[in-house]
Amino acid sequence: MNKLTKYACILTAIAGAVACSDGQKAQGDYAVIPLPQEVAVQGSAPFLLKPSTPITYQEGDAEMEQTARFLASYIKEVTGYEPKVTAGDAGKGIHLSIASDIQNKEGYRLLVSENGVEIAGASNAGIFYGAQTLRKSIPAAADGMLVELPAVSINDYPRFPYRGMHLDVSRHFFPTDSVKKFIDILALHNMNRFHWHLTDDQGWRIEIKKYPELTQIGSKRKETVIGRNSGKYDGQPYDGFYTQDEIRDVIAYAKERFITIIPEIDLPGHQLAALATYPELGCTGGPYEVWTQWGVSDDVICAGNEKSMQFLEDVLAEVIDLFPSEYIHIGGDECPKVRWQKCPKCQARIKAEGIKGDSKHSAEEYLQSYVISRMEKFVESKGRHIIGWDEILEGGLAPNATVMSWRGVGGGIEAAKQQHNVIMTPNSYLYFDYYQSTDTEHDPLAIGGYLPLERVYSFEPTNGIPEEYQKYVIGAQANLWTEYIPTFSQVEYMIMPRMDALADVQWSNAPKDYKAFLPRLVRMTKLYDRLGYNYAKHIFDIRAFFATDGDKGEVVVTLETEGDADIHYTLDGSEPNTASPKYEAPLRIKENVEIKAVAIRPTGNSRIFSEKIDFNKATAKPVTLRVAPSKGYDFNGGPELTDGLSGNDNYKTGRWLGFQGKDVDAVIDLKEPTEFSRVAFNTNVVKGDWIMGAAGITVKVSDDGQTFKEVAAKTIPSLGKDDKDGLYPQEITFAPVKARYVEVIIKSDKLPAWHGGVGNPAFLFVDEINIQ
Repeated sequence: MNKLTKYACILTAIAGAVACSDGQKAQGDYAVIPLPQEVAVQGSAPFLLKPSTPITYQEGDAEMEQTARFLASYIKEVTGYEPKVTAGDAGKGIHLSIASDIQNKEGYRLLVSENGVEIAGASNAGIFYGAQTLRKSIPAAADGMLVELPAVSINDYPRFPYRGMHLDVSRHFFPTDSVKKFIDILALHNMNRFHWHLTDDQGWRIEIKKYPELTQIGSKRKETVIGRNSGKYDGQPYDGFYTQDEIRDVIAYAKERFITIIPEIDLPGHQLAALATYPELGCTGGPYEVWTQWGVSDDVICAGNEKSMQFLEDVLAEVIDLFPSEYIHIGGDECPKVRWQKCPKCQARIKAEGIKGDSKHSAEEYLQSYVISRMEKFVESKGRHIIGWDEILEGGLAPNATVMSWRGVGGGIEAAKQQHNVIMTPNSYLYFDYYQSTDTEHDPLAIGGYLPLERVYSFEPTNGIPEEYQKYVIGAQANLWTEYIPTFSQVEYMIMPRMDALADVQWSNAPKDYKAFLPRLVRMTKLYDRLGYNYAKHIFDIRAFFATDGDKGEVVVTLETEGDADIHYTLDGSEPNTASPKYEAPLRIKENVEIKAVAIRPTGNSRIFSEKIDFNKATAKPVTLRVAPSKGYDFNGGPELTDGLSGNDNYKTGRWLGFQGKDVDAVIDLKEPTEFSRVAFNTNVVKGDWIMGAAGITVKVSDDGQTFKEVAAKTIPSLGKDDKDGLYPQEITFAPVKARYVEVIIKSDKLPAWHGGVGNPAFLFVDEINIQ
């Protein structure tokens, strides 16, 4: 029996042990998030939690007393009654204590018997996490009820010491009450690091006593762009910042919940709010303004100006005095070098420091390394260490730096091999500002991307790292950038329930089992409901899976939803209801349909699922790719091109196949000789992401799948700088031909001279080859 099967059996046994209990009593359940490491059923009578149950702690321990009071308040949240908290040991109650035999400093032991509940931790942090597990084991709707907690022994500890969440308050500002609520949400998920992104081009959010104008000027932008840099603005002034007293209050609040706040002052890029305040710190001298749009400004701190370096050190000095964190985050990401290339002071610094470019990096990239190393030395002189985004690897890594790998996992792998501590936070798995559903029309506007719950859950922080270097991965963190998140309610929507998947990744060593994770998540959402959190409810919507049966020429549609619900569907585009056919087996589609489906529950119906399947002569036919798609954009590896489903403008949904610097070469088996005279396809263009259109198309045919003859070819004009991003349909027509096999070659374009990435290979994203 493997570990996962054994654990499932334990949870089943617990459920069985309480199934016959008095129906008037709420039943506890230890299938919580994050999943505990070891759970053992004791087989004895359960403990009965009731209004008279006391919570006791070791006298004289203020931290333990605080955790006891938290636990009492947590119990009150779901039962309505608040246990009395007292020092000492009152016997048949809940007792908190320190246990020296627990090895992991954040580990705990939760023992439940008929006679009481014992939460013992190696430290008060461990006790706090034990209290969180007990809290989540109590049903969320136990109003006024006694709670039966099954007899159990839980030995639990975190996999990683760094378990983080990030919040950007520069693009949109959130007051301290919201930040405290964010911290409460982290605590609920056993997270212990809050990465607070305090400064950026769009606003300076922290009071610096030595430079008071930073908040008088730098915290205010005159207006904000509407949408994705549309060129239209809302005309509304925007501001907000935290005083140092407010920050101290938030730090204290987090400390009570065993959360360390890591402040970020992003440098040397993302400093436009500071330059707007003190233009002499920039390369051009300004004038500058706090940025009213999104993106990355070319105006950065002047690396050759000693006054600029002194400014950064002065700011960091006050930040270090405020925050007790071992780590200070100094950014280091997205720093354009165009100003440095033309700045006499920066070029003089390059010359004075003997900096020279080479085949790996330009002199200006090494100049960034100089700035990072200098700031690191300053931070180290104060007894702290730096964290930076993975760009700090460019030009040489500062000796004691910790790397946050955000541009995929490559930077983390490289840093670990260099024996630097790594925090994995790849955008491909852990950027919670990405869309979490393909139904983007019904979700709030997001930055783009596609990051569903299942992908977050699938993340393995040490993948790709040789075993001897895996010890340098100290944890994982998800990031929330707030360009398109103006309210804290939307913050909640974007982080939950993806944060639940992250919590399991950060804490548990158990093998991944997404289907076993989902029922635990459903339980957690009931607590979210109780707490009034605005979480995303996609798991209660319908999940559709599409496959092609090439032998039968059918698209096979499987529908699922979470929780108890019947699914009803229609195939003619009409709105489904209880009178519509009930889904009981996968649907096999052979013709054009518009599927609509709804999950029907007593508590309310799901959103209507809707999808069109359009058939042509290639639909549901086997596809062989002679050139593999680029890693990360290969998805199912070919069937996407003939599944009858059209991708929208989000190229990360799995509907599109992406090829970087390679042509598409697909062979479609029509299964029998078929006459046709037209081949069409769509490309998805996002120029800022290096995704261009097609440069040409060639069509070849064959009767045996071996020898192909060209029947048509066409050149497609390159896109211009002013051409809009979006979907570009392409087609080629020719005299009718009859063949079984069709080879479609779609030529990739190059990044043009006007593009910022010129010289690098462009991406080509293609979907749905249509043969008529």
